[in-house]
Amino acid sequence: MIRFFLRLSLLILFAAAVVWGWEKFRKSDWLSGGETVTNHNVVLERITTLGKLELVHYNFRDVVEHEVVRPLLPNAKALLIVQGEAIGCLDLTKVGSADVASFGNDTLIIHLPEPELCSFKIDHSRSKVYNTEYAIFDEANLVDDAFRRAEAQVRESALQAGILEQTRTNADKILKPLLESVSGRKVLLRYRLKADLQRPR
Repeated sequence: MIRFFLRLSLLILFAAAVVWGWEKFRKSDWLSGGETVTNHNVVLERITTLGKLELVHYNFRDVVEHEVVRPLLPNAKALLIVQGEAIGCLDLTKVGSADVASFGNDTLIIHLPEPELCSFKIDHSRSKVYNTEYAIFDEANLVDDAFRRAEAQVRESALQAGILEQTRTNADKILKPLLESVSGRKVLLRYRLKADLQRPR
């Protein structure tokens, strides 16, 4: 009887050891695959010097009804709710030493380049396609074309809303005090005159 209990105890200990060993093995990296290894081959193609000072940011919301007229089939239609943005800026890389002049002992005159619409785009994360009709086989192209036209409209709307004039105004409000603080002198901002010169005949 003692021998039977001894064998039973050894069998229970052996089973417990097997279960414990299996649990350790199951949770180890042997089954889970270990660490994930990802290789990248990144090539730096170009470095661009950033010197554009963003001075105004316009946000637009547009409801776009886009339609493709077809001679035989029903017209394909798309309805989009579009969020867009446009940014006005000054390209300070165009300012050189010849553009900075002293006037007396306490004034600097700085000639700046004309304001630019440096970017305009659709914010696709906040835009959505509300509905499409009769575009079963060409829905992707219909929607893409609608977004392209909406992006072009963002540019046009920004210019019509006076983003370049607002950029110029904000330069006086933001850039002028900064330059006066750095130079310790009064700063007058001037913009280069655009001239359309024609060659003499």
